[in-house]
Amino acid sequence: MKNLKLKAARAAMDLSQQDLADKVGVSRQTINAIEKGDYNPTINLCRSICKVLGRTLDEIFWEDEE
Repeated sequence: MKNLKLKAARAAMDLSQQDLADKVGVSRQTINAIEKGDYNPTINLCRSICKVLGRTLDEIFWEDEE
């Protein structure tokens, strides 16, 4: 499942995938894969991403029930 919340939060802070990747210590390809839903990040990476974006785990990674 695509992570549009991550993409939107990143864009709201005017960060490129590369900018976010640099801040959390992963490759741009990793951020791209998370946003596309092709990679399930570790909890530590999720926490790092949320810290950089100033959001909670629920705000970025919780899947809404449909």
